[in-house]
Amino acid sequence: MNDFEYRDGVLHAENVSVADLAQRYGTPCYIYSRAGLTRQFRAFDEALSGIDHRVCFAVKANSNLAVLQVLARLGAGFDIVSGGELQRVLRAGGDPAKVVFSGVGKTRAEMQLALEAGIDCFNVESSFELHQLNEVAQRMGVRAPIALRVNPDVDPKTHPYISTGLKKNKFGVAIAEAESLYLEAATMAGIRIKGVASHIGSQLLDIAPLLDALDRVLALVDRLAARGIGLVHIDCGGGLGVRYKDEVAPDPADWAAAVKDRLRGRALRVITEPGRAISGNAGVLVTRVLGLKGGQSKAFAVVDAAMNDLLRPTLYQAWMEIVPVTPRSDVPACNVDVVGPVCETGDWLGQDRLLALKPGDLLAVRTAGAYGFVMASNYNTRARPVELLVDGDHVHVARARESFDDLIRGENLLP
Repeated sequence: MNDFEYRDGVLHAENVSVADLAQRYGTPCYIYSRAGLTRQFRAFDEALSGIDHRVCFAVKANSNLAVLQVLARLGAGFDIVSGGELQRVLRAGGDPAKVVFSGVGKTRAEMQLALEAGIDCFNVESSFELHQLNEVAQRMGVRAPIALRVNPDVDPKTHPYISTGLKKNKFGVAIAEAESLYLEAATMAGIRIKGVASHIGSQLLDIAPLLDALDRVLALVDRLAARGIGLVHIDCGGGLGVRYKDEVAPDPADWAAAVKDRLRGRALRVITEPGRAISGNAGVLVTRVLGLKGGQSKAFAVVDAAMNDLLRPTLYQAWMEIVPVTPRSDVPACNVDVVGPVCETGDWLGQDRLLALKPGDLLAVRTAGAYGFVMASNYNTRARPVELLVDGDHVHVARARESFDDLIRGENLLP
């Protein structure tokens, strides 16, 4: 099911015309579907039914407060990678006892903030982090709950920028070194061992690497048990991919069935951290065509959205589907590069797209609900877009468009 469908020749977000939203709120704008977020969260939650589990949405995929609130009300946990993301979760009504804190560079201040909030677990990614966390916890008179994020050296077969489970990646503790670090952690007065974690990458289209990693981590669990270290949970990470073009995205139910099979007979809670797989297809970026420009060897559709609004295409050379909000039949389609106003040749949203366009037309970039607005910037002193959350017939302004005063807040002229 797609929550962005054509009705009477116009793209709709649930029951609301995208053209009407663009007219009312301006462009560029991000539009999210509450129904889409709900359905995808429940796909994971229901797939893991029958075993002790927790679905922790990866906040880095989409950190809008209203989006997090939708998920918190569904009972979601959250995977965070910064103190700021923790504060967003708390502001959105998320339960800190359902939060796992990942990331290779947690500061002492972030550690203290998370301990004060009472999060479920720190996914510790290095020996130095373990020692720092132990010191912070002892100073506060508490014990920090931890899992070691182990690096299983499994190739996820994805874009190198979002591969996280190989020896050459910065993430996690090498699985060959994890056992000795667990034994050291067991002696620390400020540490309480809870589990083990692994995350090998993002936009995975095959569950085989995930299961390979799981098998390696379970072997570690058994070795730890033999040394007297029992764990209460296993964090399988996230990373299931979505369809951008013609990919066949893994079904959460297939992944969950394989996980359940491997965990049969083990008293371990399963934690998973989907981000893109929950929010990706629940959002679009809408932009207006400013004009059409033909060169000797290339034609361009210049739009009002740019790489500062949506970085994925130029950063990852990512293909994202671009469709007209109101398809035309009165002009011929031609191949164009869809480009923005930013002063960079790399400022493009799509290349060689067959589109029938006139100036003023609206385009929608699909699957923009993950790693869209969260990666936006103010490059070229451009205001970040408005974010809208559609719920049936209702439209909620989840984040207002920035003003110029927003852009210069905190800056000061010389006396």
